[in-house]
Amino acid sequence: MNSNLAYKEELREERLGGRTVAMSPRPAFNHNRIASRIYWLFENHLNGHICTAIGDGTDLYLSEEDRFVPDMMVVCDRNKIQNDGVHGAPDLVVEVLSPSTAQNDRGYKMGAYQRYGAREYWIVSPSEKNIEQYFLQEGAFVLNAVYAVHPDYALRQMTEEERAAALAPFRCSLFDDMEISISDIFDGLLQ
Repeated sequence: MNSNLAYKEELREERLGGRTVAMSPRPAFNHNRIASRIYWLFENHLNGHICTAIGDGTDLYLSEEDRFVPDMMVVCDRNKIQNDGVHGAPDLVVEVLSPSTAQNDRGYKMGAYQRYGAREYWIVSPSEKNIEQYFLQEGAFVLNAVYAVHPDYALRQMTEEERAAALAPFRCSLFDDMEISISDIFDGLLQ
């Protein structure tokens, strides 16, 4: 092998409760596509605003014990953003599930985001093509809604009212003027 073509793949890791946990070094295509699409929806919307969208690869320091690398986050307090990452809870945090990370995303990390005061949390399932949207209320995450892509056969079986609701855009709690189409997030995935 030509040494000029060789590269060292960086091992990505997080700290959960003081424990170092290896992350998958390279996300699968669908995972990366979904995270990228969510990032660009927010990046385009927030252009010129104080809040900023931050994509995958940026460290999030919640404490000495907890350092995560979310798939996407929105931070409205620019003082939290430093050269080495974000220090303090983001306003919105998004985790796209992978088989190796789903338990942490739904368990420990969700609890930490809640404890440190993230205002909104999305758990995105590539396999189910849905987004669970949680809002922080009185210190606890409460499931607001689950938004999903419905197959054509299911849409045909719905009433006109049900179909309209299933296809309607949804909103992030932080931005009343931003409508999000579920199909904009999940279109173009590999089967």
